[in-house]
Amino acid sequence: MADFVNNSTQAPKIDLKDFMEKNFKNDMSMSEFARASGRSLSTFKRDFKKMSDLSPERWLTDRRLRASYELLKRGHRVTDTCFDVGFKNVSHFSAIFKRKFGVTPGEVRRG
Repeated sequence: MADFVNNSTQAPKIDLKDFMEKNFKNDMSMSEFARASGRSLSTFKRDFKKMSDLSPERWLTDRRLRASYELLKRGHRVTDTCFDVGFKNVSHFSAIFKRKFGVTPGEVRRG
C-alpha cells in the first residue's frame, strides 16, 4: 500500500487561538488565515466557532479595535495606530472605533 502524499499548499494544522492572536494585524483574507493555520476555509470557520461566539471577521475587527485602544491610550497617533493594527482606511477605522467605544480615537489619545 502506497503512503499518502499531501500535495496541498496548507501548513500543518496549528493552535488557532494562538495563531490568530499572533497574526491579527496581518493583512490577510480569511482564506489566507485558514491556509496559514493549516486548514481549509470551512474547517477554519468550524474550528473558529469552537473558539469564539464571533465570526472570524468580527473577531478580527474586535481584536484590532481593542489593540488600537491600548495604543491610543499610550499616545500613539491615530493614523499610525490604524495601520499598525491592520486597518486599511482611517475614516472607516474612526467610525467603527466610535461605534464600539462611544468616543473617537482622537479623544482616547488625548485622554
